Order: sequence, then C-alpha cells, then structure tokens
Amino acid sequence: MGRVRVLVADDHAIVRRGLRALVESQPDWEVCAEASNGREAVEMVEQLAPDVAIVDIGMPVLNGLETTRKIVQTYPRTQVLILTMHQSDEVVREVLRAGARGYVLKSDADQHLIAAIETLLQHKPFLTSDVTNTVLMKYLNGHDAADVEPDTRLTPREREIVQLLSEGKTNKEIAVVLDISTRTVETHRANIMHKLGMESLSDLVHYAIRNKIVDL
Repeated sequence: MGRVRVLVADDHAIVRRGLRALVESQPDWEVCAEASNGREAVEMVEQLAPDVAIVDIGMPVLNGLETTRKIVQTYPRTQVLILTMHQSDEVVREVLRAGARGYVLKSDADQHLIAAIETLLQHKPFLTSDVTNTVLMKYLNGHDAADVEPDTRLTPREREIVQLLSEGKTNKEIAVVLDISTRTVETHRANIMHKLGMESLSDLVHYAIRNKIVDL
C-alpha cells in the first residue's frame, strides 16, 4: 500500500491537531486536509480524494451524518470514519445508514483510531468492542428495512436547511451558504414546516435535536 491520505473534519482546532498527531505518527500516513465544518469536508473530498475521511458527527453547517451521505454519494472510494461523543445503538444505526464504515468514540480515539483506519483501508467495517456484533451484522446486512428513519420525509436539501435554521442562521445567510436564492430558502422552509406539521422555529429546533440533525 502506498502513502495513506486522511482528511480530518472537526469544528474544534484542538481536536484536529490531536487527530493529526495520531495519524501522522504512522509511517507513510499524512493528513492531506482539515475541515472545520461538513460542507468544507465534502468539498475537500471532491478535490483531494483522500483514502479515509475522519468526520465528527456534530459539526456545524452540515452535520456528520449528512456529510457522510454526500461523501458516499460523490466519492464512494473514500472510507468514512465517524467520531462521536455518544455511545448508543441508535447512533450506530444512524452512522451505518449514512454509509460510514467506522465508528469510534472521541474518548477512545487514542486507543482505537489507528486500528480503525487500518481496518477501513482493507474495506472492512470497524466498530469498537462495546458495540455488539449483533448490531453490526444486522444493520450492515439491511435487516432494519422496517425501521424507518424519523426524518425520511425530508429531502437532503431540506435537512440541510433544518440544520442551518436550528443553528440560528437567517434565510439570507442560508441562501449564501447553499448558493441559492432567498426566495428558494423561504419556499423550502414553508414546505418543511408543512411536511412536519410545525408552526414555530422552536418546534423545528426540537425536531432537529431529536433526529440528530444538530448536536446541541
């Protein structure tokens, strides 16, 4: 295997520095880029085609799950490793559904990160031992077809807008981030509220938190 190129995406600079140090402690491994939000991460994957993308699940602008979906869709050769502070079967389900092949707790990164990357480079899934094999096999083999995601009524663009609204951005700011018109944002916002049967932004924020669209 040649030089291993890794993208690190986390909104905290100190975390990125720690991850870079771990990655570059290995011979012939390098961090080819760092991203501070999900949208940057997707753009960098498209430009640089890293072997592995380490993605924090709770990033601003575009969360880790949506980032993973976009990476898998646009450049499936990049293996995605999700970092999270949360340990639960529900989070594992969401990570695997999004298309990530690895899941590591931030608190365990110093112990498991290198092994996780090595496993993903072999095109095998990696979950820490605290996650049962039953959960892994069930969701990788698609046995949860009847277990529908709570937010499947929303399109990917609508989920992006929900996240940005929940982060406090105005319609104009969202239009700039997504490179669309303010009127288009307003139309999406109205459609979202109608689909979900909600009347206030507060309801939408609670929905986003419940469905892991934002991590507040």
